[in-house]
Amino acid sequence: MTHQVPNAEIITIGDELLYGQVIDTNSAFLGQELGKLGIRVRQISSVSDRAEEIVQALDAARQRASLVLITGGLGPTKDDLTKHILTDYFGTELVLHEPSLRDVEAIFARYNRPMLEVNRQQAFLPASCTPIRNVMGTAPGMWFEDRGVVFVSMPGVPFEMKRMMTDIVLPKLKEHFHTPAIEHVVIQTVGLGESFLAERIADWEDALPANIRLAYLPYVGGVRLRLTGTDDGQPNLRERMRALLPALREKLGQHIFAEGEVTLEAAVGELLRERGLTIGTAESCTGGFVAHKLTSVPGSSTYFKGSIIAYDNTIKINDLNINPESLTTHGAVSETVVREMAEGLRQHLKVDVAIATSGIAGPDGGTPEKPVGTIWIAYADAHRTVSRLLSFNRGRQLNIEYTTTVLLDMLRTNLPM
Repeated sequence: MTHQVPNAEIITIGDELLYGQVIDTNSAFLGQELGKLGIRVRQISSVSDRAEEIVQALDAARQRASLVLITGGLGPTKDDLTKHILTDYFGTELVLHEPSLRDVEAIFARYNRPMLEVNRQQAFLPASCTPIRNVMGTAPGMWFEDRGVVFVSMPGVPFEMKRMMTDIVLPKLKEHFHTPAIEHVVIQTVGLGESFLAERIADWEDALPANIRLAYLPYVGGVRLRLTGTDDGQPNLRERMRALLPALREKLGQHIFAEGEVTLEAAVGELLRERGLTIGTAESCTGGFVAHKLTSVPGSSTYFKGSIIAYDNTIKINDLNINPESLTTHGAVSETVVREMAEGLRQHLKVDVAIATSGIAGPDGGTPEKPVGTIWIAYADAHRTVSRLLSFNRGRQLNIEYTTTVLLDMLRTNLPM
């Protein structure tokens, strides 16, 4: 075991990453998991499927880091070069690893498919590596130690890499490196931009102990606040971190909707479940995105009853009971119509609460009176209806996402007890 906390570097391999055909989600996962161990990623590099560029990346990484994580290039096709390059790089040879061969054979037997020679070749591994079992696929991982640097090569397929990292690599890294005790406390906020949020809690942040750092992690419509505490020799680090939260809540009030890795839709769902309320959505410009968010939460069937996507005015009239005169006088994108949409849906679906959207998401369809980004939202329950005008134009998809976030927050803060 080494007692130095390593700097880490991540290398992702594949032309598809550079062409933008595949989004690199592996690096984000690896960075998050290493951060939980107190291992800091200093650099992330993506390289093509060319031997000389992969070797250059390995040479550069070992100068900067004592832990190098590599993903990609372990498949059975000719463009998968990583294993062969690492074999040459560490001056070793490929040898048959019988346990890996049995794993590969078992996968093909499970699906009743013949195993090709190229698949058998995947069980040949560099003699100097420690094989890492892949229970999700046919490409084993590899662990190398060379001149004080640990190199870990894993498949590029995200679900294979994540299982391998979680089950084997992370425990092995904990054993190999001496990492400090580290704790994370996450607070979820909504409705304040990063700069406004930072200004509001500036004195609270300035008073944080030296061993506790605050990170601002913005998302569409809100900011995750992550406190990271490192061991200072005193007991109960996590409890001391959580003792800082009441003062934060005093400053932010209802802008805080959850502690931990909780989404806004999950927090809203929990409130609906706790209060025994049912909900439905009437959507125009968001096209069902609000319903998608609500139903992405496991167990949402206990409170979500349905949605009507009323893109056309005839649907608004026939299914939501919108007064045709309201459409004629005020237009579909108006406070009057969106309120009628929420109230009409609540009656139609017989739900406790309903929410509605009607607007101009873009990129066209706007007028001087109602430009792109003009969006009305509404909330209705048995006692009141609340509406709000949103005016922003960040592009069609972001307009939809921002609208959804603001509407879910309106729902959260207006639900009856």
